[in-house]
Amino acid sequence: MRKAFITPSKYVQGEGELLNLGYFVKAFGDRALLVASTSGYARVRETIEKTADKFKVTFVTTDFCGECSKAEIARLRERAQENGCDCTVGLGGGKAIDTAKCVADGKPLIIVPTNAASDAPTSHLAVVYTDGGVFEEYVFFSKNPDVVLVDTDIIAKSPVRLLVSGMGDALATFFEARSCERSCADVFAGLPCGAGEALCPPAKSTRTAMALARLCYETLLSDGLRAKQACELNVVTPSLENIVEANSLLSGLGFENGGLSAAHSIHDGLTAVPEPHAHYHGEKVAFGTICQLILENAPKEELDTVIRFCLEVGLPVCLEDIGIKELSAEKLSEIAAIACAQGSNIHNMPFPVQPDSVAACILAADKTGRTYKACK
Repeated sequence: MRKAFITPSKYVQGEGELLNLGYFVKAFGDRALLVASTSGYARVRETIEKTADKFKVTFVTTDFCGECSKAEIARLRERAQENGCDCTVGLGGGKAIDTAKCVADGKPLIIVPTNAASDAPTSHLAVVYTDGGVFEEYVFFSKNPDVVLVDTDIIAKSPVRLLVSGMGDALATFFEARSCERSCADVFAGLPCGAGEALCPPAKSTRTAMALARLCYETLLSDGLRAKQACELNVVTPSLENIVEANSLLSGLGFENGGLSAAHSIHDGLTAVPEPHAHYHGEKVAFGTICQLILENAPKEELDTVIRFCLEVGLPVCLEDIGIKELSAEKLSEIAAIACAQGSNIHNMPFPVQPDSVAACILAADKTGRTYKACK
């Protein structure tokens, strides 16, 4: 059996780490394209100037428009070429990070997340949108980022809701990897990119991937609430450090090497209705995880643990929590159909999944979540 495991070349996390950014840039040259929004750059400008001066490097700013679109990617690539940049630095949230990946396109890349809301920093894929923000395609690269640099001081000062949303995304990691392992599904780590892709067979997950996915889940349960409390105080504690690692590194390695399944597919289905659009990715994935557990008839104790964790840290457990107060039969059917579309990750579950089953588990998850909330 062919198996695969991929990672960034280096992951560094700690207080004040942004001051060392110039050191990592220096490994590739002395000029870096800085993909960051005007407001994102302003937030850390003083530190960027200090690290540039200390390590004698130059950051070429970009005034990133906020959308990972083909037009913006082309504009920034041209800026990098005009300024003779030796590497690309993606600083900010998910879209700045993904844009930097696209601009670099396999060339030297440093990722500096300013929140722990997703597992995008470590991965070798990006999501591209139109200029108007409509999903267009997934793009895969020949390798993961060269460096992922996480400054926990910056994370501690980011909005608490972003940290909690990251926990929601990370919550699905173990359960989706487990279902992929049971079904012997292909994983992202085996996806071929670039030359020779037609000749490259897919790959399955490793035991290492499952161990990391399980550690991700265990870390959420042990440190989630205390990390949230630390973020509310804008302070770095061991629990916050552990959750930043779980949200960013463990979840990132877990989803690429362990695989995705029903939780993320149900999230995709929820995009069919407008109400959840105001909610973060991880918030919707958390509800999708509850749906997945009901779909696979997980043990009551496991479902109880997951729902109680969500209530403890403030993640959604029912449709109303993601803005859906009423759901017509037609909309429910549409959500389920999208979740079960051809090529959807839901087909990595270890049994056939049909739209009717998804619709039923969404309704059951909603009722279960509302019941737990009423008893809280």
